[in-house]
Amino acid sequence: MINDYAIFVKKFYMKSGIDLNLYKEAQMKRRMIALREKKGYATFIEYFKAMESDRGLYDEFLDRMTINVSEFYRNPVRWQQLETDILPELIRKSQGKLRVWSAACSTGEEPYSLAMLLSKHLSPAQFTITATDLDDVVIEKAKQGKYHERALVDLPSEFRQRYFTRRGDDYYITEDIKKLVTFKKHNLLADVYERNFDLIVCRNVLIYFTEEAKEKVYTSFHRSLRPGGVLFVGGTEQIFQPKRYGYKMKQSFFYEKFEE
Repeated sequence: MINDYAIFVKKFYMKSGIDLNLYKEAQMKRRMIALREKKGYATFIEYFKAMESDRGLYDEFLDRMTINVSEFYRNPVRWQQLETDILPELIRKSQGKLRVWSAACSTGEEPYSLAMLLSKHLSPAQFTITATDLDDVVIEKAKQGKYHERALVDLPSEFRQRYFTRRGDDYYITEDIKKLVTFKKHNLLADVYERNFDLIVCRNVLIYFTEEAKEKVYTSFHRSLRPGGVLFVGGTEQIFQPKRYGYKMKQSFFYEKFEE
């Protein structure tokens, strides 16, 4: 079974460009075995062969592998810190246009939260938001802007009232917020990173990566930030040696790139 899984990982990398070896094996393998058995395949090789001929099966696997769990304003205290303690300085330094990247954005709750927050303080001409994920399926869901009420539990009421329309049990985000976010496909562990961002938000994703993969991503984010730019990470993703990667901690979960 070990060889079976190793062969699967190699073949999946050749097909998708996603290296499962860079994810924590125990967590990833457990999730994959559960899905494989649910689909009725005895081995990973059989499962991969089925994925090659069934796009739906492949998309389902990719969706499960990429841990797509998100909400608007997840951990509200951190968003309050972002608004009151981090953004004012970033806006002052941005020279007229704030560049923001929501990395591993899943179904869009995070970049749309950023769009609503920035719209409170800036005009649309004063900022850009790039949102990326490696999963085509969740990117398409994000572009639709359709959400269940449970995703809006922590969202400030002013944003819910202003930027959503309710239809039955679903909430649809308004076009004026949707058009502020540009969605792109991007693999954090394989693709080239854009440069000169003032703020990079990547939350609740790196916990699934190996230490080697985390180091690669932290270093790449550092290169992508402008001097004085900030990396905002999730509540279980504190960087214990930020200086090693060229950061200093501004507050818990907010890391500033050293000024050059």
